[in-house]
Order: sequence, then C-alpha cells, then structure tokens
Amino acid sequence: MDLPAVPVIEGFAAAFGRAPDGVWHAPGRVNLIGEHTDYNDGFVLPFALSRGVSVAAARRDDGVIEVRSRQAATAVTAPADGPPVVSEGWPAERAWAAYPVGVARVLREHGTGGASLLIDSDLPQGAGLSSSAALECATALALCDLHGVEIDRPALARLAQRAENEQVGMPCGLMDQSASLLCTAGHALMLDCRSGLSSQVPFDPAAAGLALLVVDTRAAHALTGGEYGRRRAECEEAAAALGVEALRDVKDLAGALGTLRDPVLRRRVQHVVTENHRVEASVGLLRAGALPEFGAMLNASHLSLRDQFEVSWPEADAAVDAAVRAGARGGRMVGGGFGGSVIVLTPVSRADGVREAITAAYAKRGWTPPGFLDAVPSPGAQRLS
Repeated sequence: MDLPAVPVIEGFAAAFGRAPDGVWHAPGRVNLIGEHTDYNDGFVLPFALSRGVSVAAARRDDGVIEVRSRQAATAVTAPADGPPVVSEGWPAERAWAAYPVGVARVLREHGTGGASLLIDSDLPQGAGLSSSAALECATALALCDLHGVEIDRPALARLAQRAENEQVGMPCGLMDQSASLLCTAGHALMLDCRSGLSSQVPFDPAAAGLALLVVDTRAAHALTGGEYGRRRAECEEAAAALGVEALRDVKDLAGALGTLRDPVLRRRVQHVVTENHRVEASVGLLRAGALPEFGAMLNASHLSLRDQFEVSWPEADAAVDAAVRAGARGGRMVGGGFGGSVIVLTPVSRADGVREAITAAYAKRGWTPPGFLDAVPSPGAQRLS
C-alpha cells in the first residue's frame, strides 16, 4: 500500500463505517505548451504532476453515489442515473461534487453503478493544475474497477471530458483528462486532440541542469465563467467564417487573417495557429535534448496568450517578467487563463534567485506572496490499493 493512500483509507472508515474496496489516484497536470488548442482540434504537450486527487471507494448496489471530501464539509448523495447536474441547479456548496456525480452518470451508460466515495486532494485549489480532471479520472477508474467495467484509457478520457462538458457545463477540451490518464514518468504527452493519438516525449529537466517551477500566482480562476466559453465560441465563429472544421485546419495564416474582418477573431486565429506550430517545434527540441532552447517557446507562447488570446492576468505577467530578468530561460502562464499558475524553466543554479525575484515583484505590488512547486514529470492515474 502506498503511503498517500493511508489518510484517505482512515477517513473513509470514519465517514462510512467500513473499509473501502480500494483507493485510486489521478494526478494534476502542467501543460508545457499548447494552450487553448485542444478544443480547436490541435496539439498539446502536458505532463503529470506527483500531486493529485485520491479517491477511496466502495461499491454500492442501490444506484446511489454518496460523495464526501476531506477538503469540503458538505456531503452529497445523488442517484447515479439522472439528468445533467448543471440542469439541477445545485447550490455553490455542492458544486465540487458535480464532477464525480457527473462522471458516474456518464459511465452509468457503460455499466457502472453506485458507490460511496471519499475524496482527498493535495493540489492547490484554483492554481490551474486541473484538479477537476484529476477528480474525474480518479472517480472514473474507481467506478470501472468497482463494477468490473473495462474501458481503454483514451476512451475513458473522452468520457470524463464528456462528463465535464455535459454534466458540469464546462466546455473544456480533451487535454486535461488525457494527461491525467495517459502520462508516464519522465515524459510529456504529445496529444493530437482530434484523433486522440498520443506519444510519449522524453522530458527530464534535471538531466539538463534545469528545473521547471510551477508558480501559483494566488489569483484563483474559475473556468465555468463566461470568458472561457466566449473564447471557445470566438474560435468556432472564426473557423466557420474560414470554412474549416476547426482552427487546426488553417494552413495559410496570412490568408486567413486577411479574410477575417473582425480584429478579435484575427487575434484568436493567430494565437491558435502559431501555438500549434510551437507545440510541434517544442517536441522536436525535447526529442533532440535541446531543453535550454525550449525556453524561447515558453516566452513566445506567453506573449501570444497575453496579447492575441487575451487570457493572461497581471500576476502572471509579473511572474514571467521577473523570472526572465533573474536569468530563467523562459516562462508562461498555464491553463485556461484569468488566474492560476505560471511555469518557469530555469537553470538549477538560478532557481533560488528566480523565486526571490518573483516574490519581490509581488511584494512591490502589495500582492499575496506566490507559491512554488517543483514540477517533476510523474506517472498517470493508477490504483494505489
């Protein structure tokens, strides 16, 4: 039994009066590059973190999902078979449970049933490290194992994505669920979000004398708000105007920009098309072992997200600027935007100075001090006990 499973096992016994049938863990993720490309049928390059969400679970045969969390006081009981959670108007204190209940309702079609679940997470909330997808994937693995349902992992990732889209009302792409289920230690995942095909790309910053830092900017985000959905709608509008299925299919960027009259749509297209190219170039750099050069890709991605896609935020911009001035190779905002985290690629010898520079930049502005996490490419979701 892995040690991370012990607290959630003990908590489950206290909450439900019996031992769980097992414990499953799914990691959060950091996306190296490829932001807002997933729902445009494009390319992404995430890797799994060592931190994530653990679910202790026991099978129930009454068709009920009972969900508790070590981080939330509210317990939620709901039928595993029901309408989209978003349509039921759950109050805010129950909103976190929409993810596991939503997964249960989607998987019900494939033969799963009820369960008692206790959730535990060591991911910082609101940091943009995909705690929601980790919760979905850990729940999905647990339900499949408990009810003897076999679904391959790429298909399970799509079902978890469907749960978030239909049940929670968040129009996310496929990246987060795929990263949580498919990543392997020491690698990033090159994922084609149209076909679902993926490959493992070696990613070992320490071997190159580098460190990848995750900076929690302490500006929490909530992507179920309108801005994320608006960006997706703008991309769909641009694709329709250009006569392509998705912006991934734009081959002549200059021609596309000349065709679109709306300056907002032009900016969105420019980001998505160039970001896809940055993903492909980054894969080449990583396979060649040219990790220091990858920093330039991070910087270019951040500028595009800030200026063309307009999803960055002041704390992220300040963190990237301070890191690069302190000697980092590059950095960028990660996640959907409007809050969350930044990643910084820095020589190990300069990592302490980079942290100090970012912290000083925040103090100068009177902001809450940032948090730091050393990001090590880790295994994907698995059963712990």
